[in-house]
Amino acid sequence: MAVDEIIGVKQGRFTLSKVLVTNPSKCNGCGQCQIACSLSRSGVSNPAKSRIQIFSLRGEARFLPVSCMHCEDAPCMLACPKEAIFQETETSRVMVDYHLCISCRMCVAACPFGAMGFDPWEQKVFKCDYCNGNPKCVAFCYPKALSFTEPDKTPYPQLRKSALKYAGPRR
Repeated sequence: MAVDEIIGVKQGRFTLSKVLVTNPSKCNGCGQCQIACSLSRSGVSNPAKSRIQIFSLRGEARFLPVSCMHCEDAPCMLACPKEAIFQETETSRVMVDYHLCISCRMCVAACPFGAMGFDPWEQKVFKCDYCNGNPKCVAFCYPKALSFTEPDKTPYPQLRKSALKYAGPRR
């Protein structure tokens, strides 16, 4: 996929033309997305090394796939003492500069979504980068609970309502 296909212009600044969207009502917790992610990004079949996590909703048979939201004011970026986490100006993706990262894990603690991970074997943090525009988790999601779609076609209001129902209001 060419860079021109990944990047679009929205509201006068460059942004990703697509975002990763989850649909908890379709997720069956199979973990195929985690296996595909860990294989493509780490070379091993290990859900702990996946950039996408699946959370069980309060012990029910409902699941919530979660990955980096590439927040505009990313808490992980604000928590980093070495400014190793930055937002790309071309794509607005939140990325890690491993030359600056000291593996303190402040970003892991700061992420409100639990989307940052830490690899104890490699001694480094990790997060989703959309596989540079071709997310493997989406390709291998059999129940089609994941999609890589235009931001204006996302069902975020419905997902927020569902999340508040199961998680409860913030304190």
